[in-house]
Amino acid sequence: MITINTEYSFPLENVLFSFALESEAGTVFNDFRTLITGIGKVNAAYELTKAIQHKKPSLIVNLGSAGSNFFRKGDVICCTKFIQRDMDVQGLGYAKYETPLSGLPPVLEYGLTMDDLSIGICGTGDSFEMGHSQAPYNVIDMEAYALAMVAMKEKIPFLCLKYISDGADDNAAEEWTIQVHNAATAFGGILKLHKKDVLL
Repeated sequence: MITINTEYSFPLENVLFSFALESEAGTVFNDFRTLITGIGKVNAAYELTKAIQHKKPSLIVNLGSAGSNFFRKGDVICCTKFIQRDMDVQGLGYAKYETPLSGLPPVLEYGLTMDDLSIGICGTGDSFEMGHSQAPYNVIDMEAYALAMVAMKEKIPFLCLKYISDGADDNAAEEWTIQVHNAATAFGGILKLHKKDVLL
């Protein structure tokens, strides 16, 4: 059983853990149901949609590394709001980050909160951001918006935890390379995954 908060708990066999990269999962999640989507929104949306058809999870948990110049490196942040940071159709009269004709607001609100974790707003885009300035998002990744949108459309509860690996600045690439391997250990501790929980 995985406990998200006082209201939500799910049997581990019904949980799908989603990562962009194997390095973010490490060996901590070897014995659980995992999905490695690859990098970027298109890969994330396609792979999760396909996995939902076959695995029919009761909960989708997106775990991964992210940049932030708001939170500290090594923090794990629970994201419940998502922005497609590279969607910009202002030239046709739409709000920044709004996907035209989608019926979705510029800020997608979908996700469970987890006790004792800070709440973040995740800006997802198909670029590795290294010059983040003031913006309506304070966590930066490349997949979460797509995953949250698919989970919402499929009416599956969604939990998004991001390990802050870099400051989304000039040193982001070097910091990410060093820090990404620490993510899995941090997630395993927060989710209280132990050997006794292993799925057989």
